[in-house]
Amino acid sequence: MDRDNGYFSSRIPLNTAKATTPGVHEPDVPAGQPTPLKRVVSGAALKELLAGGGPGYQAKSPSCEDNEFRAYSHSEIARDAATIKNSVVMHLTATFLRTPDSMDSGHAYLASAFSVRDRLLQRWNLTNEYHSKMGVKSINYMSLEFLVGRTFDNALLALQLRDEYAGVLGDVGFRLEDIIDEERDAALGNGGLGRLAACYVDSMACSNYPGWGYGLRYRYGMFQQQIINGYQVEAPDCWLDSPNPWEFPRADVTYPIKFYGHLVRDPEVSYRYKWESNVVYDAMAFDMPVPGYGTENVGNIRLWSCKTNGLFDLNKFNAGDYQGATGGQVAAQILTDVLYPNDNTNEGKELRLRQEYLFCSATLQDIIARFKKTGKPMTQLPGLAAIQLNDTHPALGIPELMRILIDEEGLTWDEAWDTTTKTFAFTNHTVLPEAMEKWPVPMMDKILPRHMGIIYDINLFFLQGVEERFPNDRELLRDISIIEEGNTQQVRMAYLACVGSHKVNGVAAIHSDIIKQSIFKDFVRVQGADKFTNKTNGVSPRRWMNECNPDMSRLITEVVGDRSWINDLTKLKVLEGKIDDKGFRKGWWEAKQKNKARLAEYILTTTGIKVSSDALFDVQVKRIHEYKRQLMNILGVIYRYHCLKQMPAEERAKELHRVVIFAGKAAAGYWVAKQVIKLINSVAEVVNSDEEIGDVLKVVFIPDYSVTAAEYIIPASDISQHISTAGTEASGTSNMKFVLNGGIILGTVDGANIEIGEEVGEEQIFFFGCLAHEVDDFRHYLRFHQPKPDEALQAALDMIQSNTFGDAHIFQPLIDSILRGGDVYLLTVDFPSYIEAHKAVEAAYRQHDDWVTKSILSVSRMAKFSSDRAVQEYAEEIWNIEPAPVGKSTI
Repeated sequence: MDRDNGYFSSRIPLNTAKATTPGVHEPDVPAGQPTPLKRVVSGAALKELLAGGGPGYQAKSPSCEDNEFRAYSHSEIARDAATIKNSVVMHLTATFLRTPDSMDSGHAYLASAFSVRDRLLQRWNLTNEYHSKMGVKSINYMSLEFLVGRTFDNALLALQLRDEYAGVLGDVGFRLEDIIDEERDAALGNGGLGRLAACYVDSMACSNYPGWGYGLRYRYGMFQQQIINGYQVEAPDCWLDSPNPWEFPRADVTYPIKFYGHLVRDPEVSYRYKWESNVVYDAMAFDMPVPGYGTENVGNIRLWSCKTNGLFDLNKFNAGDYQGATGGQVAAQILTDVLYPNDNTNEGKELRLRQEYLFCSATLQDIIARFKKTGKPMTQLPGLAAIQLNDTHPALGIPELMRILIDEEGLTWDEAWDTTTKTFAFTNHTVLPEAMEKWPVPMMDKILPRHMGIIYDINLFFLQGVEERFPNDRELLRDISIIEEGNTQQVRMAYLACVGSHKVNGVAAIHSDIIKQSIFKDFVRVQGADKFTNKTNGVSPRRWMNECNPDMSRLITEVVGDRSWINDLTKLKVLEGKIDDKGFRKGWWEAKQKNKARLAEYILTTTGIKVSSDALFDVQVKRIHEYKRQLMNILGVIYRYHCLKQMPAEERAKELHRVVIFAGKAAAGYWVAKQVIKLINSVAEVVNSDEEIGDVLKVVFIPDYSVTAAEYIIPASDISQHISTAGTEASGTSNMKFVLNGGIILGTVDGANIEIGEEVGEEQIFFFGCLAHEVDDFRHYLRFHQPKPDEALQAALDMIQSNTFGDAHIFQPLIDSILRGGDVYLLTVDFPSYIEAHKAVEAAYRQHDDWVTKSILSVSRMAKFSSDRAVQEYAEEIWNIEPAPVGKSTI
């Protein structure tokens, strides 16, 4: 109940109602205290507050429209050098209080970024205004990660003002390249999942699709990776310590997020409940503009940051309980402090569950708030909003939308379920059953009692429908149930996403086939094959060609005749006509060598290791995981080192020089992956200091892999390794980036490698290893047998066990996983063909002209792997949305 004395309202907790869901426990919560008043800035506002406006009192809208204001907001800022310089200088002096004597490159970056941001803001406001006015349907892309990288250079290229800003900054004494390097990567993601999401929102903007990304604003990212004594050590990534010009706090866009509590049944509608809780936080929006290249449209990523609505307990503070006074604030903030908090403890699991729910609840409340402005009934939500779940992390959005529609908007269960399933679509990113997200029922019942009840009902009605069609098939009911039975019941989030979505897609042709034959085979049987489709991943050519590889991009522009290829990779096909052009081939090779020299300098700066850019650059950069088999790569390096040590000096001098480059993070709680990093660094230390070997072989582990690091590494690769066990990699996107930059793949017949091979021609790719359909038979054999490793693998293992790379006991668990642990990822099976593939690479690289031809042909045939193509397929076949270009006329 509410008590109002005319000055403030306070909440009296309803402790008399009993929980209607078993297992709900009310946590200890502080006693009720006065609701804090929001700061007011005038006597008039205070009078409104005291008259009953309360903390939710809204500021007044203008009583009339100012034509000058509207004309200004619809006019593009002039693009001449004088206007740009005035803008930069204004921000230096007025925004950052700098003079010519007190500024440095950091201030110059911030002033330039704010100047560029001013230009984006106009386009951004006009885009939102136009889409709202036209009433267009939009896509809401929910992803727990957005690995956006740095924004400044990307925005300059999108606005096509890079040269102009370079000139202005030169006038005040700075190089544009140095200013770009002042920006820190946004720590909003970790791996391919987050980078894919960033590419997709980029393509939405560039292709004029109305769409928003939704995620979380992590204060410290996942972690900053440091290498100490060869081991990965996690440190907070304090990327927000400096001002971030690319985010806009939206204090007016804040939603309450509940946890724990109890339910009160509606006396008139049995399936409707009121969720009562004393644990309520606020999710506040921060918006990040996504500049569109070749268009006036600007997209948006809305990120949520958690805070407590109580902020500060002054009574506790005055009583000397200083920790208690800020306890609520700290408890709220930790929800969005870190991406993927370590879930090896029960507390860590609970934190991750609450983090995911905060993300889902805030997003759904925001989507509905924007929809309600149209005045249309809630059942028409699917006509104006599509929601794509990027993996299972946002799957709680399904019961959350059901909760809102039923408990708050008054829809019947059938109306709510029909609306929900027509709104959601689900992208699956894994074929590994052990990687499928699950939550213990008791934990979800405690933290989210209403949602657990809704999931039970969704599952009940779904299974009733299955039983009607397949009577007496109890095994099918057990296998397809959202609730997995066991000692502790688990909620299978992938199954929830599958049941609650109208479309489910994989991300590569082989991946989509495998999930229909394995993890979702029962759903295909029950729901039909048409619900399951493939949408092969793609990457943004703006970031991964035009921005990161300017020399190659200039060559392509010369051949195409203009820059239109940046938004249409089908135009790359004309490069095939230049295969025999000696001048073009020379420029192509020089661009690659320039990128390699740039990476060599980056490696020296970040690791202290000096490498030759004349060597073959052999690269594997991705999240460290057993199935990605960085262990096989480093064992191959050890075998190469073994062979070199056996050679006479004159024979060794004839060997092709090679630099083997690793980068990637292991999850904080993933001990095996962290041991692989230790082994790589231990091998690097020995090999790089061996004077007999010299430049013939170098091994490098680049710490703290990021988008910016990738922009150095990817354009410089000669060969890149994508060597997951067949059937385990859903797609991959780094393979696409490497080939788009003229690199050649050495890889297994897995993920998008297969489709890349189909497009560029198998003679442009080095395949090895067993096939997906053979994996189960090999695993079965290795489970019961321990075949002796082949000679090459045994030689590598012997070097480790002879303490060549330090104490062998440290690495014994890695060896045991191969020889005594069933070799789940089939290193013993694939290692012989892996070594042979490397020999083929060396032979091909020695044929310089043929290698350049492979490189050019590969790039020319990669149009399929643009994220623009992928987003168009999603838009036409899943989201049912149309492009809505703003256009110059709107401005």
